Amino acid sequence: MRPAYPLFVGLRYLRAKKRNRSISVNTIISIAGVALGVMALVTVLSVMTGFQDDLRKKILGVNAHVVVMQYTGRMTDSRRVMDEAAQEEGVTGVAPFIIGQVMLSSGDKVHGVVLRGVDPLKEAETTDLLSNLKEGELDFTEGGEKGLPGLVIGRELSHILGVHVGDRVNMISPLGALGPMGMIPKARGFRVTGIFEAGMYEYDASLAYIDIPHAQDFLNMEDGITGVELRLEDIYEAGRVARRLQARLGYPYHARDWMQMNRNLFAALKLEKIAMFLILTLIILVAAFNIVGTLVMMVIEKSRDIAILKTMGATRRGIMTIFMTQGLFVGILGTALGLAGGYILCYVLQETQLISLPGDVYYLDHLPVHMRAGDFLWVGLAAMLISLLATVYPSLQAAKLDPIEPLRYE
Repeated sequence: MRPAYPLFVGLRYLRAKKRNRSISVNTIISIAGVALGVMALVTVLSVMTGFQDDLRKKILGVNAHVVVMQYTGRMTDSRRVMDEAAQEEGVTGVAPFIIGQVMLSSGDKVHGVVLRGVDPLKEAETTDLLSNLKEGELDFTEGGEKGLPGLVIGRELSHILGVHVGDRVNMISPLGALGPMGMIPKARGFRVTGIFEAGMYEYDASLAYIDIPHAQDFLNMEDGITGVELRLEDIYEAGRVARRLQARLGYPYHARDWMQMNRNLFAALKLEKIAMFLILTLIILVAAFNIVGTLVMMVIEKSRDIAILKTMGATRRGIMTIFMTQGLFVGILGTALGLAGGYILCYVLQETQLISLPGDVYYLDHLPVHMRAGDFLWVGLAAMLISLLATVYPSLQAAKLDPIEPLRYE
């Protein structure tokens, strides 16, 4: 017999005779099951990747890619650290910063915030503060009727305090001067000069910006700063840059990248994506059982043909290849249709923004979709592998068939 007969016979068996149309229908159902499973899986993974990328974009819009700080708390030789950081390959921006915790009050409303002292000229090189500004301007100079220094706050924080651009807020720090009755809180007035919106409630409700000189004065930092932040060309090189910079600076400095600072959040997102992959793979497994059932019925129907092929010299391996070819073709066709359908569905969701979301809850007005070739590749390979494994048992049963029994009464 010709070496290519298993492939020819396997594809020929996909077309059942008129008296056994149920097998052909089962084959179509199996293909549809694989296709639906693959389409659902790639769509969900693309949506979850979109959420992950959107979250990463918002986090990196407020935070730098690499942050260098000092174990002793206050950094006094920031110029040397900034020069060393600027020499690292891939660094596009370097800026100093001060960070501390204070309270802001307006009337009878009080809210605790994280205060960041920044250099307005250099901050634009390391974060997206300037592009996130929705109202006012990045102005920290003393001005207004009472000559108050400028303050930039988040959109949610402005709602909490009930203030707008031009309004006065009072900044209170618990680390004040020591008086006869104990620690006296330090307070100072600021005027709101700008309102930003990063797209994350935690940032929009708990961040406030002033310039470094006023932050040094209010937080008693003298001429020191908290640390230096870096922006890179490639965000995924942040770990290597942080390690190299750590080795160059040595103790008491320590460098951390954005992945380390947000490890728990991104680890949870990755775990959720893996869990969804495993759960939705069950849909493909259900389709695989349909393939098993279809091939078992095919073996029963074609038992006489199998016996004739064996008497003509077909080997067990050849018989197995016939039915494995048939099952694998179902898997390949179903996977191809599923990948194509998933791509079309993701494209429609991405371009038409068909599914809208409440922006005040999710800070998104539509479902984010980001298709990755790697997700499509792994889903396709997994679906075809499951389909191939589903053919093993029926193919073994066909190969073990005794040719004498089906032909005994012929």
